[in-house]
Amino acid sequence: MQLLESREIFIVSRIKSIYNINDENINNIDANTIKNLKTYFTVKAGVFRSTIGWVQAVDDISFEVYAGETLGIVGESCCGKSTLGLTRLRLYEPSSGQIIFDGKEIHNLLQSQFILYRKNLQMIFQDPFSSLNPRMTVGSIIEEGMNIHKIGKSQERSVMVMNLLKKVGLQSDGVNRFPHEFSGGQRQRIGIARALAMNPKLIIADEAVSALDVSIRSQILNLMIDLKEEFHLTYIFISHDLSVIKHVCDRIMVMYLGKAVEIAPRYGLFRTPFHPYTVALISAVPVPDPDYHIERIILPGDVPSPIDPPSGCRFHPRCPVAQEKCSEEEPLLVDQGNGHFVACHYPGSLAISTPMILTTDGII
Repeated sequence: MQLLESREIFIVSRIKSIYNINDENINNIDANTIKNLKTYFTVKAGVFRSTIGWVQAVDDISFEVYAGETLGIVGESCCGKSTLGLTRLRLYEPSSGQIIFDGKEIHNLLQSQFILYRKNLQMIFQDPFSSLNPRMTVGSIIEEGMNIHKIGKSQERSVMVMNLLKKVGLQSDGVNRFPHEFSGGQRQRIGIARALAMNPKLIIADEAVSALDVSIRSQILNLMIDLKEEFHLTYIFISHDLSVIKHVCDRIMVMYLGKAVEIAPRYGLFRTPFHPYTVALISAVPVPDPDYHIERIILPGDVPSPIDPPSGCRFHPRCPVAQEKCSEEEPLLVDQGNGHFVACHYPGSLAISTPMILTTDGII
């Protein structure tokens, strides 16, 4: 247990061991950095389509993703998780803030300049049924990015496509088949192969297994873990399911209504969550152990509108331990130690009745 805690309590220690990095060159670690990122969408109404407000989908978020790690982003629906991922890839343009990749600020680049970086940033989409072009063969889908970025010659690309299909557990003779001839799990494997074709540095998986049957989810998750080690990948894994997040992620960021409310190593988050919202989420995770009992925390009301979010802490209207200060002053992300950040005026004021212990076999 002590070894597990020390391994996951601070992600830099893990990175040091993987890459044999000492304290003198720790600053040379590649990090993908988001600084004060905002993504707002206009709300228009009336005959002249006048702007009447803004949807604050992502509101002033900062974090880093270190090379070789998997960062999980979790939260309720409409909290801004997917918007954050799409903005990271510039599929949505940010309203303000910085996106730094390989030491370069990329969100200000022209599209013609950004295409040079595009192949290093790939995405696995949520819906395997709509993310693949039904008029293209599987081979053409996987090879399309190689053609755009002029990777290899024609014969070399064909061999690469067949090898990628084998890597994701599909038969190489599937190159001439169409997406509708495959099951949902097989289509998601094709989506993974398409992302790997670019030999990317960062892959964003947006609810990559939520549309799949439970029996297929573990296969895809284990495949992604194996491929991460083989191809030295970095993941941002977006999900609303904490049981999925705990299985694949090294660090976890919890989002609520466009804000990051807690960022911590996996072990620290499940063992000692500081934010009341995180505590409520963890209390809802089912545990397959009849002897394990945890008090379920039911949050009152619904998530407020991102068009007109509450003042102060955005969680305070639903928070069981909110005080007057919470409605007046917005909390900042503060390090509680060991890389565990929380945005709460009263961190740790709501605790899990029975602390969860994270092992290599899951939560007990």
